[in-house]
Amino acid sequence: MGNKFDIIIVGSGPGGYVAAIRAAQLGFNVAVVEKESLGGICLNWGCIPTKALLKSAQVYNNMKHVADYGLEAGNIGFDFEAIIKRSRGVAGKMSKGVEFLFRKNKITVIKGTGSLTADKKVLVKDNEGNVESYESNYIILATGARAKQLPNLQIDGKKIIGYRQAMTLDKIPEKLLVVGGGAIGVEFAYFYNSLGTDVTIVEFLKQGLLPREDKEVSRVLSRSFKKQGIKVLASTSVENVEINDGKCNVLIKNLKKDSIDNLTVDTVLSAVGVTPNTENLGLDDLGINTERGFVIVDDYYHTNVEGIYAIGDIIPTPALAHVASAEGITCVEKIAGLDVAPIDYNNIPSNTYCSPEVASVGYTEEQAKEKYGDIKIGKFPFTASGKASAAGENDGFVKLIFETEFGELVGAHLIGYNVTEMIAELVVAKKLEATGHELIKSIHPHPTMSEGIMEAAAAAYDEVIHL
Repeated sequence: MGNKFDIIIVGSGPGGYVAAIRAAQLGFNVAVVEKESLGGICLNWGCIPTKALLKSAQVYNNMKHVADYGLEAGNIGFDFEAIIKRSRGVAGKMSKGVEFLFRKNKITVIKGTGSLTADKKVLVKDNEGNVESYESNYIILATGARAKQLPNLQIDGKKIIGYRQAMTLDKIPEKLLVVGGGAIGVEFAYFYNSLGTDVTIVEFLKQGLLPREDKEVSRVLSRSFKKQGIKVLASTSVENVEINDGKCNVLIKNLKKDSIDNLTVDTVLSAVGVTPNTENLGLDDLGINTERGFVIVDDYYHTNVEGIYAIGDIIPTPALAHVASAEGITCVEKIAGLDVAPIDYNNIPSNTYCSPEVASVGYTEEQAKEKYGDIKIGKFPFTASGKASAAGENDGFVKLIFETEFGELVGAHLIGYNVTEMIAELVVAKKLEATGHELIKSIHPHPTMSEGIMEAAAAAYDEVIHL
């Protein structure tokens, strides 16, 4: 086929590589353009290696509390270099897994940086500066995103760092300021605090930690972090950072009190969100519509230009790996002419892997009241769970929200041990328009953390047994 393919995908993150494999399964001749390692940010610098780091922190924390389980252990410590090495090894293994899947599905990998031309071809420039042109009937842009840069918080990669540098530091900072209380900031705050770093989180919004989650979840996580020694400053902005004698002198502003304070730390981690990688793609040359840097698409990820599609973090949908994967699959199945439903963005699970973990789907309590008016809420604390007590993990709760006309589940919010593995049940329940009574009558195994879902549903209807 030479330089001609049925589908060319620019970017091999969880959107791009999943779309490529599904397209190959559907019989398309597929090529993927990638300038770095296969798997994109998620596999190499995001989802996977950060979870490896967090697992090391969790095991270390468990070791420090072995006496709580009737066990004894001496000389408990850690090797920071080995923790980082393990994380990078896990990422490398996953990237090789994508390589294997590409070979299995006969997907062509084109190494280099891709861009579009005015005649809808893909130009790829390799590391040596050589440029090659490729043709395709369909082009899917999946170039992902990078750490957002604030004007007064420019990442230098040394003292002011982003998430990539936070995963590969040479040594542990004594004091760390995390700017941003979202998932990235919260996870790194937990990781470094677990290893002994003095951590402060600054969040511009009033809610503080995880401002997009249910307020009750945010409050419980804040209390837990306070017990762990992590300081949280909500309604606070970073005004300026100066580097002096190897230290970061940070000027912060309390937005409630309109007061200014100074913090001195070793390192500042900027975790204020991401910016779509849409520059230098040739979007303007083709007249592709964008808004605030995001590519505008229809329900099936088609841009306003025939044959050009976009998925993942470069479109204005939740910047989550599983969302990008679902978008990629939906996109290529629609191209293939399959009867596929658009994605329901109100049924997207959101997970944060600190300790305690946080997981949610659907409306928060505030959003549900605004949409439905009258709602039913059921909550079951893990202090009442036999499995949680046996595991020594009593922090948190399950909170379920039902609309009252049909009793349908419209929101679920969990905080506690292993809840990121529990949320899928509620995503399926919401997909199937399950009611509270259907959850109550679905027998859950005992003893498990998942019983909390059944009990929370029962609590909403005054039928709870173990409260």
